[in-house]
Amino acid sequence: MSTTTAELNELFAIPPVTELPPDVLGELQSILRLHSIPPQELSYKWESYSMKMGSEQTKLDLPTARAFKKDLQEMLERESRGKAHVRSVDKRGAYATPRNTGKGDDVFGMLDGIVPNTPVPQRSTNGAMKRKATFDTPAVPKFSKADGMSSPSDARTNGNTKSVQSIPFSERQNAGQIVETLNPHLNTCEAPIAPPAESRVRLTANTDLKKFSYKPMAMHLSEASEVLDDRIDEFQSLIQVHHNLEDSAFGNAANRATSEIIAVGRIASDALEGKLNASSLMLETSRRTGAGLRVPLKVESVSHEFFPGQIVAVRGINASGDYFSVNQVLEMPLLPPAASLPSTMDALNERLGVEEANSENPAHALNVLVSSGPYTADDNLAFEPLQALCEKAAESYADVLVMVGPILDLEHPLLASGDFDLPDDSSIEPDKATLNDVFRILAGTPIRHLALQVPNITIVLVPSVRDAVNKHVSWPQEPFDKKVLGLPKQAKVVTNPVTISLNEIVVGISAQDVLWDLRCEEVKVGRTKESDLMARLPRHLIQQRHFFPLFPPADRKSLPKTGTEEGVATGTPMDVSYMKLGEWLNVRPDMLITPSALSPFAKVVESVLVVNPGPLSKRKAAGTYAQLAIHPRKVTDEEREREQAEGTMIGHHLFDRARADIVRI
Repeated sequence: MSTTTAELNELFAIPPVTELPPDVLGELQSILRLHSIPPQELSYKWESYSMKMGSEQTKLDLPTARAFKKDLQEMLERESRGKAHVRSVDKRGAYATPRNTGKGDDVFGMLDGIVPNTPVPQRSTNGAMKRKATFDTPAVPKFSKADGMSSPSDARTNGNTKSVQSIPFSERQNAGQIVETLNPHLNTCEAPIAPPAESRVRLTANTDLKKFSYKPMAMHLSEASEVLDDRIDEFQSLIQVHHNLEDSAFGNAANRATSEIIAVGRIASDALEGKLNASSLMLETSRRTGAGLRVPLKVESVSHEFFPGQIVAVRGINASGDYFSVNQVLEMPLLPPAASLPSTMDALNERLGVEEANSENPAHALNVLVSSGPYTADDNLAFEPLQALCEKAAESYADVLVMVGPILDLEHPLLASGDFDLPDDSSIEPDKATLNDVFRILAGTPIRHLALQVPNITIVLVPSVRDAVNKHVSWPQEPFDKKVLGLPKQAKVVTNPVTISLNEIVVGISAQDVLWDLRCEEVKVGRTKESDLMARLPRHLIQQRHFFPLFPPADRKSLPKTGTEEGVATGTPMDVSYMKLGEWLNVRPDMLITPSALSPFAKVVESVLVVNPGPLSKRKAAGTYAQLAIHPRKVTDEEREREQAEGTMIGHHLFDRARADIVRI
């Protein structure tokens, strides 16, 4: 048996089977030859393909192997076409791009004072010196190995940390304390005597992960405006169907008229700077319905919450032609809740070991841990909170660990300055070390240890725009590079944002702190219906059907200060052309994970379980995480009969059967 055949059998054969069928083995060997890749990389591609298609539908046989081979070939052809297009554009651009005249303006002088957050350039008569300074090579900090260090927990700083006086992690108070509980009447998870023989979770990606591998920082204004326009037009169609309205009921809010109309548009401000308020509200129309015009809104007679980027449908009149007077804000239609067939629920319950006579056994509950970054305090890179979290997951034999970035945080003072030491590791050279090596040694080690202790755990890693090891700098964001970071096979790398299914449970996750931004930008008019801030903010996401409905994003200066020398947060570098990747498509998620700098919480909003686990590590102290015990969905005989007779699906009702605890690490 050749070495390649042995590796393929080891990577792809599912115990107790030790060898793949000859026809399947032949297809895999054909893929290796066609793409010139090693078996290990092929296994990574197979995991990605399985997650996209759903693990139950991708058992490795001859038809699926051929479908996998076809999918890889199509992806290679798309990449080749994209590279050819980029080369042709670059070639044309070498002769077609206008050059700056050295006056300090943009090429045509059109953007000054128009595009928000664009600083006015300083004019200089010494154009040659300016160009020379622009292209100087930035200094790259060098890493060095620390003397006597032998483990990631010893990765302390000997640099500049005078401004940070953290509480040592070992001296933290109230470790393991539950600070908030949702559904306390439900039992917590009961740890089994031994880890399960096979994974109790079927993970499926409901998002097309390949669409996130776009080229960042290549946004065209025409594409961005079309995306913004299309969103308004799509909501108008939804509102028309939901409220059973005629076409004649809608009109252009910017036109002077004596009759009442309904106008659909996007909330905007009349100023480029400053916070939105009731006096600065404007409605931006689409090009199809209102020629893209903006009209001031008078909202004294309604009670509602508004924020920039919000799509609204307002009923009113523009009698003078100067402003649109609103007398009603129409209710936005919600997406239907997630549902499954009773037979599917029975199969999933059987996977959890549920028997009808003993469905209340806490050992049957799904044990899910949810955390978000940062994962270490500002004065060190020991990643002690991450190690403690992985130890907790190993002790309780967790079924799922969701880790939301940032993991290697750009806003960490030591990473920003490059002033830190690496532990002794023979696999890297100090002068050639990269941030990928830093991740692999410091953050990757506890993740790999967890995978060894609980072989059937599912670890979901969601990147953040603050992650130093993700080259994709804009939101929406492609996944981590699993191979480069040395992550185990139990780790599933997904996009930011993403919608996945854990068995039947639909989970939406976004690493961007949209709740903080909404709190900064929201304006309340009149007496609002919802006084609870933590319930009101997630409701905006549910009503707008989007992970980040705010546009433009909040000013970076309004975000929490960082520990870096500049102290300014990264903010939301949004690629507007790809905003549609942040939309919710078919159903409301059963659970929405929205990490935020706001106080951690777990709440039910519009039948959605919303969880903010809080940061696992604060700048100077330990943080929190969320632990969920998700009990099986009971299926009645009546529901089974209705499925047989009518094919009726049943709701998941996660908010009734999940206990959520916010726990101090």
